[in-house]
Amino acid sequence: VKRFIYASTSSVCGVSDAEKVNEEHPLVPITNYNKYKGLCEPILFRYQSPDFTAVTIRPATVCGYSPRQRLDLTVNMLTNHAYDNYAVSVFGGSQIRSNIHIDDIVDLYCMLLKLPSEQIAGKIYNAGCQNLSVADVAVRVKEMMVKENSSEKEVTIETIKSDDPRSYHISSEKNKEELNFTPSHTV
Repeated sequence: VKRFIYASTSSVCGVSDAEKVNEEHPLVPITNYNKYKGLCEPILFRYQSPDFTAVTIRPATVCGYSPRQRLDLTVNMLTNHAYDNYAVSVFGGSQIRSNIHIDDIVDLYCMLLKLPSEQIAGKIYNAGCQNLSVADVAVRVKEMMVKENSSEKEVTIETIKSDDPRSYHISSEKNKEELNFTPSHTV
């Protein structure tokens, strides 16, 4: 293996009210998933060498259609519920979720395979596009259903208390500045 692109997660940040969580933000994981994703980052970089390029991407929550569709992620889950049930249950709603379209994250991975090693070796990049509250995502899903659906049925949104405090507003400015990468899709 000459190049390793590690798919970490932007949720290693846990809960943060910082306006823009960048790659230097302290890792405050609140689940085992984000804890171990974060712990793997420095381990991988210990193996960095002229013959082995390691780069870490911290993707936001991926949305959009893909052959291996994930229906447990915010945008996709709310869209699926709106389409199938005409009802969206929002757990909490004020939590900020960073999102990125599947086509954009794939484009970024492909770019990282081609860039010169010295440009990306040992670096960490957040990869997100839109930071939206879960409630905002639900409203956008509802609006899209109204626009795209010829049915007379209305999509309802129900807000339910949540014990999931994850909320963070990631910044992907480093991608733009160092890699000249800007996502081209929105939620």
